[in-house]
Amino acid sequence: MSVMNFAPEALKNLFKKPVTTGYPFVPAEYPERSRGHIEISIDDCISCGMCVRCCPCGTLSVDRIKGTWTIDRYDCIACGYCVTKCPKKCLFMKQGYQEPGAEKASVTYTKSPEVLAAEAKKREEAAAKAAAAKAAKAAAAAEKN
Repeated sequence: MSVMNFAPEALKNLFKKPVTTGYPFVPAEYPERSRGHIEISIDDCISCGMCVRCCPCGTLSVDRIKGTWTIDRYDCIACGYCVTKCPKKCLFMKQGYQEPGAEKASVTYTKSPEVLAAEAKKREEAAAKAAAAKAAKAAAAAEKN
């Protein structure tokens, strides 16, 4: 008797197209406002650390000297605070999800050698300018006395 209760539903489903997706063979379509995961265009990053300071989970780290930006994807809740606080807008939320890995690991992005060399040159120029200003200030103070 209970089989007869499901027979009309089974017959309807025989003539409809499947409601499931062909995910492994067809890419998944994500809703427009899905969060996805955080990506970075590392060469545009100025390593200011605003994203690190505003991250509620503490999943981000920035090393200015080495030119690296690291995210622990397993601890990230994809809230998007780092994306909104980034002054250069080099962080963005990418639709979709990161492919799963076998072990828990963080992802580190490194700036290109050309960008690292340019930043090192700027730091040296700024240090030289500061040293010259300090020397000029000391000379002016010595001249006063």
